[in-house]
Amino acid sequence: MIYITRRESFNAAHKLARPDWTEDENTAVFGKCANPNWHGHNYQLYVTVKGEVNPETGFLVDLKWLKQVINTHVIDKVDHRNLNLDVDFMKGKLASTENLAIAVWDILKPHVNESGAELHCIKIYETDNNYVEYFG
Repeated sequence: MIYITRRESFNAAHKLARPDWTEDENTAVFGKCANPNWHGHNYQLYVTVKGEVNPETGFLVDLKWLKQVINTHVIDKVDHRNLNLDVDFMKGKLASTENLAIAVWDILKPHVNESGAELHCIKIYETDNNYVEYFG
């Protein structure tokens, strides 16, 4: 079993707030992240896949292919966007990094499976100090 990781970056705005709560309730739970005027992050997305090396190519997966899949299905939809308002796969979800990681997993898993590899981990750095890892 071998693991390989591709890193991509994107910038996005979001707000953590429940529409059924008052502004005071949201601020009490989510702090500055509930800013009514939004806030943004420079996210780092790490996609790790695992499997066996193809003896014909020496690859687990072609990293150019993995980059294209990640960019087409995730980065192009989130980069320089508002996660709450602009991103179809985040509609109706609280735009936390945790929920974003789960959504990215759900999007990428079938594509990775088609390649003969297996999705192992989605890691998203929201800041230098905070990141989420999701293993399905």
